[in-house]
Amino acid sequence: QVQFVESGGGLVQPGGSLRLSCAASGSIFSRYVMGWYRQAPGKQRELVASIASTTSGGSTNYAASVKGRFTITRDDAKKTVYLQMNSLKPEDTAVYYCGATFMGVLRGSWGPGTQVTVSS
Repeated sequence: QVQFVESGGGLVQPGGSLRLSCAASGSIFSRYVMGWYRQAPGKQRELVASIASTTSGGSTNYAASVKGRFTITRDDAKKTVYLQMNSLKPEDTAVYYCGATFMGVLRGSWGPGTQVTVSS
């Protein structure tokens, strides 16, 4: 089963930046569509960013709430996906999780996530 370990979260002031990392297991990482999800207290988990496989062009998509502020990238050699988060807002506060799809199906299990708190 695919496993994920997220890191890089922390406490940051509004307007600040963080870079999240997700290390993934599996032998076909390079073929996965990778994504970052988040879940705030009392809310459902939502997809905030995704990136297609490099061989498919590596196209990215973002939720409207983060577009222009967040950037998702991947390093297939390291089996790692990143989320650069700039101009952070209090409403970005959530636990952030990494996920993957292959052939349109969600793969693996959720990792522990990493807490991002944006507060003064």
